[in-house]
Amino acid sequence: MLMLNQTDLTPVSFILNGIPGLEDMHVWISFPFCSMYAVAVIGNCGLLYLIYHEDSLHRSMYYFLAMLSLTDLVMCTTTIPKALCIFWFHLKEISFNECLVQMFFIYTSTGMESGVLMLMALDRYVAICYPLRYSTILTNPVIAKVGLATFLRVVLLITPLTFIIKRLPYCRGNILYHTYCDHMSVAKLSCGNIKVNVIYGLMVALLIGGFDILCITISYTMILRAVVSLSSADARQKAFSTCTAHICAIVFSYSPAFFSFFSHRFGGHTIPPSCHIIVANVYLLLPPTMNPIVYGVKTKQIRDCVIKILLCSKDLKSHST
Repeated sequence: MLMLNQTDLTPVSFILNGIPGLEDMHVWISFPFCSMYAVAVIGNCGLLYLIYHEDSLHRSMYYFLAMLSLTDLVMCTTTIPKALCIFWFHLKEISFNECLVQMFFIYTSTGMESGVLMLMALDRYVAICYPLRYSTILTNPVIAKVGLATFLRVVLLITPLTFIIKRLPYCRGNILYHTYCDHMSVAKLSCGNIKVNVIYGLMVALLIGGFDILCITISYTMILRAVVSLSSADARQKAFSTCTAHICAIVFSYSPAFFSFFSHRFGGHTIPPSCHIIVANVYLLLPPTMNPIVYGVKTKQIRDCVIKILLCSKDLKSHST
């Protein structure tokens, strides 16, 4: 039931209906969601623990990885617990202010994810193209400054999004056919003019995603040129192998984002809404789940630290017995 403030038509709450058309499957859908979320939390917390405690990982590459892990934790925790409450307990109500807060954290974390991937591409560019100056270019103060600049860029661009959503009058009900407060899903419940929302949303996507993809593309173009110019095939393979984990992270982050973006604009009537919503959730859940696994498997230093910790714990266990 819709409850409205009579002066400005602001809803007291929204009802998140989950995945439309698949309500009977919510319990089954929740199992992969819950499993992936558990892997994401354990994996990213494990990475943060390793990077904090292991001196060998106190380098720019791993500081950027720590930023990525922290961002991933925020990104999936903002949405998945609420989705599981909808699937398991039918707790579908979310207050208007909570909806705005959730929206802010979703878009801030996704924007930050894109920004950190861009910084990691620049890190790989410096490591491969200027290996002798790597430690002098990417010092701790520089890493802190670029990380803060990336965060401030996202916050300054996303904050107005919540205000232009809040100013809208709502008179088309309060039921959202989604598992979280998506910007355009909320805007479409308004009976006001949402042209500003559409234009500003696209502008933010271009200023964040478009700019970051351009920087990543330029970085890898320069990396490829540097790698191809190496005389030894072994050196080329070794140089490019340092980028494989980052390339996988880019694929996991941008693939569902591109699918969601283009399917909404060019396949809106042919692709069912349930598919859009599942992909939107995968976009927020797949990178946090896969990034720790990929970096754990592909990065020798992280593998060595994990093995060292496992051996130490095994030795302690054997001594105690």
